[in-house]
Amino acid sequence: MEIPRKGRPNTWGVRTPQHFNPAIGRKDRYWIGREYKNKTEAEKALSKWIADFDEGDLTPRSDMTLGQLMDRWLKKHRGEDTTRQGYEPKVRLHIKPHLGSLKVVEVTDDRLDDFYRMLETTPSPTNNGKPLGPKSVRHIHNAISAAFETVTGPRKLLKVNPAHTANPPTERQIKAKEPTFPTLNDAETAHFLGEIWKSCGNRACDAGLTHHCLRDAPLWTSYAATSCRRSEVLGWMWDLIDWDTGAIKLRWVVVEEGNTFRLRKLTKDGDDDAVIYVDPALLKVLRWQWERQQQEKARLGSAWVEHGLVFARDGFKLFKEGRAGGPQDPEKVSARWRTARNRLHLPEDFRLHDWRGSKITNDLDNKENPVEVSANARHHSPGYTMARYGRRRPEGAIKLAASSAGRIGLATLV
Repeated sequence: MEIPRKGRPNTWGVRTPQHFNPAIGRKDRYWIGREYKNKTEAEKALSKWIADFDEGDLTPRSDMTLGQLMDRWLKKHRGEDTTRQGYEPKVRLHIKPHLGSLKVVEVTDDRLDDFYRMLETTPSPTNNGKPLGPKSVRHIHNAISAAFETVTGPRKLLKVNPAHTANPPTERQIKAKEPTFPTLNDAETAHFLGEIWKSCGNRACDAGLTHHCLRDAPLWTSYAATSCRRSEVLGWMWDLIDWDTGAIKLRWVVVEEGNTFRLRKLTKDGDDDAVIYVDPALLKVLRWQWERQQQEKARLGSAWVEHGLVFARDGFKLFKEGRAGGPQDPEKVSARWRTARNRLHLPEDFRLHDWRGSKITNDLDNKENPVEVSANARHHSPGYTMARYGRRRPEGAIKLAASSAGRIGLATLV
């Protein structure tokens, strides 16, 4: 129905049809909302309510357990598949075994606090026998809080969300426990690039154009020369490269989902295509990769299924009846990286993702424009980039101390 308003346009309100509400044990009818801009929005809201009610999931029962609530929340989760699958093991392995049998109405902030402390102090078989870290416990808290939000409010099962007054690990505690991953400076990166582009020199080698010895050299170079994530580089497309300006649109990513992987649209940076700019030297590397890919396509024939990917699955050790040309398995890419890392004697814990940290840190250390560094990293602000990266404290602190001592004439005292 239309609701007259004074001093502003009228709005539309929606009331539910009369129905039995298990939460209060009798028939009920209440307002869904009164601030819909037009009749169409109001009708959509009523249709959604009726659809949810028909599924039997609208109003939770007073005897609903937390395990049932978490299952219901996961089922209705509207985020990306990768996000939902990140929550699923936390619900299955930690929340349901310890709190799953409790009724939702029995869960209090004190119970949640005890649960969080237990996770932080009790060895977990899912974490190599160590207690969960603060960041993992905070993720578990976020999932519980989001699930409680679906049953909290007027005419719902709970009046207040018990997670709101619970005490999960704080941001400061999380930051204190964050591991410090290694980075390579510019000289170490240059040495690495020189090494990975050395062909094997065997009799069958043709400088890597068809031989497998340099098959990953363009891929590792792309990680080292840009601040892209693993999934983003694997999703680069030939038709999204502007060869004149050096711009690369990041429209696709290759992501892991459970025990498999798939190519999907990039949604991390919003609806607009994220764009990075690269040097002509990297474009030369990508042209070499294109030539190598043409050789692969000619050799494999019908075994190549074109997807337009820059770093597509090639024909090396291709299974019988297998197909090349599609996205690469991210986990196998990481496994090949570990082999290359060990061969070139890089730090043992230097992950593929640490190329991103190295690139951003080196740019900041060399006084590059932090606005551009942040934009190329697709961060929300330069402040975040500078706080998160550029953490080579000793070098910067020594320069600061020397500069300060020179300004105040400290060297002339004794």
